[in-house]
Amino acid sequence: MRVPFLDLAAQLETTRPRVERAIRDVVHSGHYIGGPAVEGFEHAMAERLGVGHAVGVSSGTDALLVTLMALGVGPGDVVLTTPYSFFATVGAILRVGARPAFVDIDPRTYTLDPLELDAWFEREAERREQVRVILPIHLFGQCADMTPLLRTAEAHDARVVEDAAQALGARYPWGADGRTPADADSAAAVAAASCYSFYPTKNLGAMGDAGLVATDSPTLAAALRRLRNHGADAGYRHLTVGGNFRLDALQAAILSAKLPYLDAWLEQRRARAAYYDEHLSAVEGVDLPAAVWGRDHHAYHQYVVRVPARRDELRAYLADQQIETMVYYPVPLHLQPCMAALGHGEGDFPVSEAAAARTLALPIYPELTVAMQDRVVEAIAAFYSGRA
Repeated sequence: MRVPFLDLAAQLETTRPRVERAIRDVVHSGHYIGGPAVEGFEHAMAERLGVGHAVGVSSGTDALLVTLMALGVGPGDVVLTTPYSFFATVGAILRVGARPAFVDIDPRTYTLDPLELDAWFEREAERREQVRVILPIHLFGQCADMTPLLRTAEAHDARVVEDAAQALGARYPWGADGRTPADADSAAAVAAASCYSFYPTKNLGAMGDAGLVATDSPTLAAALRRLRNHGADAGYRHLTVGGNFRLDALQAAILSAKLPYLDAWLEQRRARAAYYDEHLSAVEGVDLPAAVWGRDHHAYHQYVVRVPARRDELRAYLADQQIETMVYYPVPLHLQPCMAALGHGEGDFPVSEAAAARTLALPIYPELTVAMQDRVVEAIAAFYSGRA
């Protein structure tokens, strides 16, 4: 039995009638850029996320880029983030001319470690550059520990922008914080903005590229709307230099058609994660993903295990068994060739480097069957028991 890492064609069988109707409606509407489809999706997302404004953009990468632009981040500024993520995060920082500064991750969550963040500020107390933004990444579907991050940002006069590309549906226990409704889907009510991706493989995926910025700030939302349309305010009056970061009506309509399925898909992902947790717990040395805020707060965009040794051999063995896996991410950002000018080397961020060397993402999606999961579990157990 083949176990694909993801099966978008199988998902389409569930959503086909609504998606095809949404596509037809856009085709016949004559509104292909902006218009009612985009506005409707933005309204639905603002309501879901509990924020005043949701601004659709062309991709998750552009959501990060246009947010940094709207906040005025540029040359001479520092943006703090982690070296363990997809390249888009640091790429957006570099494209506005700012300097990325890395902070290591919490080994339990793979997200920015608040203690390491405080240590960075202590080490860099005499710095001359201004830290404009702290950019935590809610990796694999789990929120970073936002309360201490927001506290640190406030102490150092920095803004917080969430990279929530992988975390739509994830929640953070805000109740004790008192500033955000308990279990809100987004920190955008207290952070400057939250940036989302709807790349086809995401928990809510388009059939192309799409992204969104959520914010409670009307001023920031207005700036985002201008910047996504070449900096234009109205007509051909350009107040600033923006870009073409607009969300296509077709992608917005597809996302609106799929949005009603999201909560059920999230519950199915959590059920698949619970099954893995139960059955992989007997495999000696395999560390299961920690749901530090509770499984019901995790969106399980990925199910990432940490293996004791021979990760690449295990992956090759699973491939021979027709089980697809992925490594996120094999080279930390500080060791990427294009980051050499930052002057980092191996050993600078040991937790991120260990994660890059030992983690493996297993298939997890609503259409994954119990039989498929059993194949995955049995193959991993066989490999580490010597029965392979």
